[in-house]
Amino acid sequence: MTNTVLQASGLTKRYGDLLAANNLSLEVREGEVFGFLGPNGAGKTTAINMMCGLLKPDSGQVTIHGKPISGSSAEIRSRVGVCPQEIVLWKKMTCLEQLQFIGEMYGLKAGVARQRGEQLLERVDLVEKANVLVKTLSGGMQRRLNLAMALVHDPEILILDEPEAGLDPQSRVKVRNYIKSLAQRKTIILTTHNMDEAERLADRVAIIDHGELLVLDMPDALKRSVGEGDVLEILLRGDSAQAQNALADISHRATFDIADGRLHVRALDVVNLIPNILEKLAGAGIQFGEVRLRENSLEDVFIQLTRRRLRE
Repeated sequence: MTNTVLQASGLTKRYGDLLAANNLSLEVREGEVFGFLGPNGAGKTTAINMMCGLLKPDSGQVTIHGKPISGSSAEIRSRVGVCPQEIVLWKKMTCLEQLQFIGEMYGLKAGVARQRGEQLLERVDLVEKANVLVKTLSGGMQRRLNLAMALVHDPEILILDEPEAGLDPQSRVKVRNYIKSLAQRKTIILTTHNMDEAERLADRVAIIDHGELLVLDMPDALKRSVGEGDVLEILLRGDSAQAQNALADISHRATFDIADGRLHVRALDVVNLIPNILEKLAGAGIQFGEVRLRENSLEDVFIQLTRRRLRE
């Protein structure tokens, strides 16, 4: 039987007229990387803040191993570590001082907190910066230090809110590899609007928008749900309403979808249909730009559900 570590039941949160979370229910299993996928403003951060006890829901509850996190003991709450999207550091402290300070705030003895800090600095490739003031670090280094701060008390559940936001490619790879190594020992909840990040890291993905859970499943299962075959993506210029009409006589061999000025054609043999498709579009006077062939993605799932692209 699958062991449920964290369960959210009917979480609802409203800010004035904005419904940030709408009766959100889900469960996170022990040892998995659980991904939240959605555009900016979908409600990911609000949901995460309620799941870790930083924000009280208007209704609903969160339990960890069956015990409500709201009003629970410090021992229950200490099972969760949070790395927020916004970097939170004290820039006049050294890296090691920050980790020791956070460890002591969680109740660790000074010596133990310092030892944990030294170990974590090595793991996030910052050991040479142990006695350097944080304000001198690059953005990527600060992001990695922020991640280490969420781990100093050795939590069972690690919540990462957009951990790759604002990182250069080299730092992004380092953070991603470290998350993969952590996934062997901890349960990770990962919020992101980056489909590539989710596909690489998550065991299961919840897609949310407007505070509502739209779907929840493994990435491969979600991608199969939009149909079989590869995807031909064509950037349309001008009025795109005629595109599907122009391709009507090959609709028995493919499925067509238009979103954000792009025509998506999905078929098992789509590569062999490319010359015919481009000829028919040109013949109908439809102008087009970039033509791209790719595999099904989580972004296709999101477009089908919301008619929008993930990266909005």
